[in-house]
Amino acid sequence: MASTASSPLKRALITIFKVGLYGAVVALIALVVAVAIAMSSLPTYQELVRRDDLGQMIRVRAADGNVIVSLGPSFGEWLSYDEIPSIMKNAMIAVEDRRFRYHIGVDPIGIARGIKVGFERSDRVRGVSTIPQQLARNIFLTSQRSYGRKLREGILALALERRFSKDQLLELYLNRVYFGGGAYGIDAASRRFFGHSAKELSLSEAAIIAGLVKAPSNYSPTADAEAAKRRAGLVIRLMKDQGYVSAIEAASAAPAEVKLVPTPKQNSVRYFTDWVLPQLDTLIDETVEPIDVWTTLDVGMQRSADQAINANTPGGAQGALVSLDRDGAVRAMVGGRDYVSSLYNRSTQATRQPGSAFKLFVYLAALEAGHRPDDILVDEPVNISGWKPRNNDRIFRGPVSMREAFARSINTISAKLGQEVGFRTVADMAQRFGITTEVTTHPSMVLGTSDVRLIDMTRAFASVASKGIAVVPYGIVKVTSVEGRLLYRHEADSGRTLVAPWVAAQMTDLLQAAVLTGTGRAAQIGRPVAGKTGTTNANKDGWFIGFSSGITTGVWMGRDNARPIPGLQGGRAPAMAFHDHMVKAVAQRPPEEFEIEVEMPDWQVDGEEEAWTGEPDNFLMVDPDGNPVEPDAAAPPPVRREPVPVEPAPREDESGDETLSQEWLDRAVGRTRPPPPPREPPPPRRKSSADPADPVERRPLAL
Repeated sequence: MASTASSPLKRALITIFKVGLYGAVVALIALVVAVAIAMSSLPTYQELVRRDDLGQMIRVRAADGNVIVSLGPSFGEWLSYDEIPSIMKNAMIAVEDRRFRYHIGVDPIGIARGIKVGFERSDRVRGVSTIPQQLARNIFLTSQRSYGRKLREGILALALERRFSKDQLLELYLNRVYFGGGAYGIDAASRRFFGHSAKELSLSEAAIIAGLVKAPSNYSPTADAEAAKRRAGLVIRLMKDQGYVSAIEAASAAPAEVKLVPTPKQNSVRYFTDWVLPQLDTLIDETVEPIDVWTTLDVGMQRSADQAINANTPGGAQGALVSLDRDGAVRAMVGGRDYVSSLYNRSTQATRQPGSAFKLFVYLAALEAGHRPDDILVDEPVNISGWKPRNNDRIFRGPVSMREAFARSINTISAKLGQEVGFRTVADMAQRFGITTEVTTHPSMVLGTSDVRLIDMTRAFASVASKGIAVVPYGIVKVTSVEGRLLYRHEADSGRTLVAPWVAAQMTDLLQAAVLTGTGRAAQIGRPVAGKTGTTNANKDGWFIGFSSGITTGVWMGRDNARPIPGLQGGRAPAMAFHDHMVKAVAQRPPEEFEIEVEMPDWQVDGEEEAWTGEPDNFLMVDPDGNPVEPDAAAPPPVRREPVPVEPAPREDESGDETLSQEWLDRAVGRTRPPPPPREPPPPRRKSSADPADPVERRPLAL
């Protein structure tokens, strides 16, 4: 009876055994097939040595050719198995794969131990990856945790074991694994952390490197030097327990005393590289091969810019600075006081109100419309559709020259000029000069209420300095492969004329006056400087932008949350930062006098009637149809009237102090010129705010 009862159970067990056996055989066959397929698809050993799959290495070079930043993977020398110190090979095996020499690519004993530890700690099941498994994951897979990835990892590890020798696998591993700090391979790690080749590694140094593989972000000396050294102590104990070093050698090792190479500071240079490197996407197609990016950055100017911003920016505020050369080359860029604490680039990304610095475009539009620096305008109360601008000092000065109005940054004059030429005209002028943000056409826009970027404003001032020719900022001179093959070269911009040369010259006249006698006096550097201050409501923003000796520099200061900063004005901290930077930036350049007098065409100098009916420039007579005819020999030759600027007579107040005039500026900058020939003044061009011929009260300019 018992025999009859056990017979079905016996048959069931036999069936289960057979199914399991058949399943195991099928699984084994499937595994063998999968490994064979994986082996056939593996790259050759020479292809794995190239390391192209690890990403693109980019070296950024300054204008002098020195490397200022290395991005992407950092590769050292590829060391063959025989060149790798034994202490380094043993340290890696001890901490990562103690049965490396004996398993077949996966370690069943290690897997069982991981499962046991997981159950003992009531935690997830812990997997143990062998060196071949880690190599397979690093080269062919991702770090995503899933059973499917783990299965593929095991198959590839078995394939690698069948395809390559143990020595080859360890050589690949030690030259490709990531050790943190951007370093791939033991030689790159040794040079990065200790400053020498991996061929010279000591026991303590090898232990530090071996300990990084488990968690390079946590244990890397660039992240936590003390954690890296503590981890090295564990590696040395494992090496002693496994017989790789003696107890005496382990005791004499001192990881805590290892000298680490200081980590380069992530200083303000990174603001520049963060701005310039994304441009590579539009310049070159190479995304794998290591490249060198040769830039315009001047290391000396960058250093002085960083110092000037940090020395002058008020506490709790941020500062930014951009310096452009005459061709648009960015020589210095500071996007904030500390790149590590804030990656936000305030010189290229932030949009803030420029205040009176925006008056550049108001006066450019007025000069282009026919105004001149010596024109007399009236500083008086203004009401434009209910908007009543006031001057900062709440004073109305009456008749003043256009030069004095700009130098003193008189708001009412700017409002009247904007209304005269049209607010849309002022907005168009700003956009013509490179302002890329939206510019409103409300009357208050003439006082700088539209948000702008510092680099755009600096570009606009640089275009004035270049005599009205557009300046386009750029930072990349050329891109080459590491072998020197040219991939890209910057082509000089042909130059687009924004305003006539005499308009730019007259604007430079006004900008120079603002520094000599106006709100920008703190920006004087002992050579000709032209520039303009800007301060917004409640002292939220302070600006100074100016140029000298071919360098144009813009400075902004303020808080990121736009809260007021007591005492912040463009003529103080920003102008002082401009001064401190420019003194060093132009020290090796000869001083350059500004060309503020450019000959204007007849239609600008002479009256309309003479411009249309005067004698031809070549002195030929013409008939009513405009055809040239021979002049009558008996008739007196025509007399050509050369255009000359009209010099206003010096104006003095009761104290005898002269007001700001062209003659005063000539004396201030040491310029001499011959007296103009006598001539009749041209007829009036338009109705002005005040007729210079009318008797008016002359108010002195305090110098």
